[in-house]
Amino acid sequence: MQGRVNEKPDIETSDPKAEQLAAMVEEIRARVRAQHPTGPVAGGIALPDLMPLLHARDAAEAKVAAIGTVNPRPPGLINSTAQFFKKLIGRALDWHVREQVEFNRAAISAIQATLDLFDENKTALAALAARIDAVAGNLANDDQLIRDSLHPIREQLASIRQNMAGVTQEFGDTRSHWNQWRQAWEQKLSANEIHFLRSVSELQGAFQHRVTLLEQEYRETAKLQHANFEAALVRAGEDIHKRFWADLDRIRTEYETIIHSELRLMRQKSALLRPNGEPAKTSTAGNGDFARLDWLKFAEKFRGREEYIKERQRMYADRYKGSEGVLDIGCGRGEMLEILRDAGIAARGIDLSDESVAMCRGKGLDAEKADLFEYLDAQPQTSLGGIVCSQVVEHLRPERLPELVRLAHEKLRRDGLLAIETPNPECLAIFATHFYLDPTHTRPVPPQLMAFYLEEAGFGRIETERLYPAVETMPSLASLPEDFRRDFFGSLDYAIFARRLGE
Repeated sequence: MQGRVNEKPDIETSDPKAEQLAAMVEEIRARVRAQHPTGPVAGGIALPDLMPLLHARDAAEAKVAAIGTVNPRPPGLINSTAQFFKKLIGRALDWHVREQVEFNRAAISAIQATLDLFDENKTALAALAARIDAVAGNLANDDQLIRDSLHPIREQLASIRQNMAGVTQEFGDTRSHWNQWRQAWEQKLSANEIHFLRSVSELQGAFQHRVTLLEQEYRETAKLQHANFEAALVRAGEDIHKRFWADLDRIRTEYETIIHSELRLMRQKSALLRPNGEPAKTSTAGNGDFARLDWLKFAEKFRGREEYIKERQRMYADRYKGSEGVLDIGCGRGEMLEILRDAGIAARGIDLSDESVAMCRGKGLDAEKADLFEYLDAQPQTSLGGIVCSQVVEHLRPERLPELVRLAHEKLRRDGLLAIETPNPECLAIFATHFYLDPTHTRPVPPQLMAFYLEEAGFGRIETERLYPAVETMPSLASLPEDFRRDFFGSLDYAIFARRLGE
């Protein structure tokens, strides 16, 4: 340790911690100097200087202690953020450098053991030199013997000195290798950091992909369950709907049966009683089993309710305004008579149905049962102010229609109005629906033929008005071209009006 014992440690003391460390180093060196003398021993043999080795050990320990620490920099937000991430990365990489740190500490421990061994050698040499000095003092006369004895020792010291030089050289090589390893370690650390960050990114991407797959699977499962629930709900609804309509149809059938029975009893009762309460004679005339049918119910079911028919026939009140003595041929339930009465027009009606006549009389209308040909023939000439015949001529045989027109011309006053309403054969839709619903219809009467009969009988100012467009009851006809629909699917009925000419 000669020549280096008074050197100060190569540590800057600007930092309080560094100053404290330097003081501790100086104290340790003082204790070492006290226990291990330096300088030449007996015989002028110089002990080897171990201070370079101590400095190298101290530098290595400082480097080992600095692993994982962060270099101080000027304070600030950027520095704080950088220091935080550096410390975070240092803690994260602690598992990676742990073995290297342990290796470094083991190497330092080996160097320390070598220094301790050198110190023991120095102590042994000092003790040996002391004994040599003592022996030299005691054996002054045997100088040659002593010299011969010291010669192997000197050789041993030279060998030790050579060994110390080799150790010093080896330690220098160790420092060189340490610097090289440090550079390689820093490169490896950088590569490991990149690999770590890449692994974290890949794990995050895999996690996000897995979350996306789980979410998609959950959505598909929820969608499938929702679809199954809706299907089950639809099936349950359809089943309830079917049972409901089945029950409703059964109840409706029972209800209609009861209503039909009650109405039939009431109509039969009213038909068998006169207005003054006396029983009426029941007509046995009829067309086979047709006479047994409830024709009032038939009219309500297939022709329409009374309010509906009255709404459609209100136009006749304007046509017969100012007329007196209007005859309604086939008055039925009395809708036309009610319209004319409400308009202040005196009118009476005839019909072959006892029930219809009874119903009209029950409403306070002037009606009687009569055959139209017999009734018209019995009327005085030019005694009627007007004749209306709605939905009747299609029931007559074709050869009797001109007779009806002739009798109407004879019984009407001059300028008296004849109105005939009947299904329109120009509209093909009536043959698929309305016309053949009534089994008593014989054949339809085209408006051109009816106009010809009227002209032949002496009527004039003939006017044909087409009623009730088929498209209103059959919306599917709207898909046809307009001109085609107008020519072949126009109005379901028509009314023809004619004035009596002459005196």
